[in-house]
Amino acid sequence: MVRGFAQWRHATDPLTQVPPPDLLPARYRRKSPHLYTDVQISQLLQAARHLPSPLGLRGLTYFTLFGLLVVTGLRISEAVTLDLADVDLDDGILTIRRTKFGKSRLVPLHPSTVEALSTYVCTRDRLVPCRTTGAFFISEKATPITHETARYTFARLSGQIGLRAPVRGHRYGHGPRLHDLRHRFAARTLVDWYRTGVNVEQRLPYLATYLGHVHVNETYWYLEAVPELLELATQGLLDREQEAER
Repeated sequence: MVRGFAQWRHATDPLTQVPPPDLLPARYRRKSPHLYTDVQISQLLQAARHLPSPLGLRGLTYFTLFGLLVVTGLRISEAVTLDLADVDLDDGILTIRRTKFGKSRLVPLHPSTVEALSTYVCTRDRLVPCRTTGAFFISEKATPITHETARYTFARLSGQIGLRAPVRGHRYGHGPRLHDLRHRFAARTLVDWYRTGVNVEQRLPYLATYLGHVHVNETYWYLEAVPELLELATQGLLDREQEAER
């Protein structure tokens, strides 16, 4: 921040010294993910389902939106920008086009997820039959759900169920994030693989592709970020070494 200000000041005052970029070397550290429990997920979705609204669509919209994040690990930016044409309920596939790194991908869905999305579509089209937007998730005013609105709604619901301390006004407060639903999906997938004896190293590229990671290293990060995963990975390595010695 100081260097950026100095660069700006240097444009009008050449005597301003701009600190070198490597003066204070630091390595970016990602925040440790909050791994929601099943109870917390249930409480969050139930709170979303009962959001008050004139038409009764708001609650179902956020119930379905947050539920989709839980079971697919999508980024919220990817979910709110889904268009009608991106959601193929016949084949159970989402087409993710507006990704963080510009990489499109196909996301297959579980039949139960397809059923939940179909329920939302039927209710949405009945309550808001006339729309000018092609967005899949919409408000009762027939406008697309925005990233910021989704984050604010999530923060408010998190406060209701005790995951965040209450705050005044329209502030978010501090606590588990909406993005942590994505972390939960990835971590639980890896934990399940380890527990069932799956060769995780072979499967990691599949998970990385499903999540839309540019490099598989981003998926490996969960092994060091989640203590349970690190323990399972270590135990798996020890088991393979013992097997090789026999």
